[in-house]
Amino acid sequence: MLQLKNITYTVSTPEGEQTILNHISVDIPDHRLVVFTGPNGGGKTTLAKVIMGLVTPTSGQILYDGQDITGLGITERARLGISYGFQQPPRFKGITVRNLLTIAAGDEKLSKDKCCKYLTQVGLCANDYLDREVDTSLSGGEVKRIEIASLLARHSKLMIFDEPEAGIDLWSFARLTETFEHIHRQHSATMIIISHQERIIRLADEIIVVGGGELKHRGTTSEIFPLIMADTLGSCPVLNK
Repeated sequence: MLQLKNITYTVSTPEGEQTILNHISVDIPDHRLVVFTGPNGGGKTTLAKVIMGLVTPTSGQILYDGQDITGLGITERARLGISYGFQQPPRFKGITVRNLLTIAAGDEKLSKDKCCKYLTQVGLCANDYLDREVDTSLSGGEVKRIEIASLLARHSKLMIFDEPEAGIDLWSFARLTETFEHIHRQHSATMIIISHQERIIRLADEIIVVGGGELKHRGTTSEIFPLIMADTLGSCPVLNK
């Protein structure tokens, strides 16, 4: 289980201290698919980065499987099985897809069959991709799917995805949602997905609405989604709680 306790994050600006996250507390049980949604600039990505260790909270505590990980760095959290998928995944000129999967798995002798298994799960053919470099020759959708394959190779227990729909075509997006559904059905990982997309939101076991640096509301898809759709975000009753 992931537990966030009174997470606060402030930054200094010329106008003074600005609060980005304001005393957020939330528990996320294992093997759940949770979607963080809400208006742009509301704090969703910052909260996700706090979980991964990319941002250090000003105050508060993070527990993962009962262990206090507040002071742990990115590498230490990755070793515990926490992974992060970026809006724009990095590209690595000179590193092939096979290299990337091998590094992710921590197995220099990772077999082609295992590589094929991870790539197949994200809708890619190993014969077409294993020897390709993870560079600008790949589309945004291809890079995102390869990134997810690398998280699968790591056997990540907690996967965080920051707006995976950003910058990809409809066909790649459809395949991505199928991949998320497949991972969730296997109950092999907990997933936190930051998204505004209806198709992804409807996959969630639970929706957490973040706005103004605060947790505005949380509940099942059937409870929260109709409220989000009822109005524009500016007057949404969920955000104006």
